[in-house]
This record gives sequence, C-alpha cells and structure tokens, in this order.
Amino acid sequence: MTTSPEDLFWRLAAELERNDPRITEGTIMNGRCLRVGKEFLALVDYKGSGLVVKLPRERVAELIETGVGKPFGPAGKIFKEWLSVPTPDRQRWLQLLREGIEFVGR
Repeated sequence: MTTSPEDLFWRLAAELERNDPRITEGTIMNGRCLRVGKEFLALVDYKGSGLVVKLPRERVAELIETGVGKPFGPAGKIFKEWLSVPTPDRQRWLQLLREGIEFVGR
C-alpha cells in the first residue's frame, strides 16, 4: 500500500505533536504547515515537493549534495534553509522533522 506524501506528513505531525506541545499546525503560502512556537518548521507537497523542512543551511547543502533532497524554490528563488524531499520515506522524514524541530525550536 502506497502512502501519499500528505498522509505520511500528517501522520508524522500527529506523532510529533503528541510528544512536543510546541508543535502546532499553521498556514504558509495558503496551505497547512507545522510550526514550532511561532517559527515555521515544515509543509508538505507544495507543487509536488514532498516534505519541505527548515534546517540549517549547511545541513540543507549537505543533504542536496548527497542526493537526499532537493533545493526548495517555489517561485524560482531558492530558500537556503529549506529542503524538499519528494519521495515519502517514514524514517527519513521523521528524522529530518526532528532535526528541523531542534533547529527552529531553539
């Protein structure tokens, strides 16, 4: 059974929200997203992007270089602290979301 990126993302979101009261749902670019407090954390499937998560720019560059993810540039401008991971992968997405929580939640 294949899981859509959106289904996987919101299942992981629910799991993370249960364990961390700082994580809430918000909106970004007219769509649903996750926040840690007031900071944006992640969104899903913006124009086929899969998971889009905010991480330190060095980490984003490293993950792009190793083929884990792609640059995120929804309107042509690349966001250096955002990584797109198009292929749903529960373990990888969960790990990246946890890294993102660590980064934006400090």
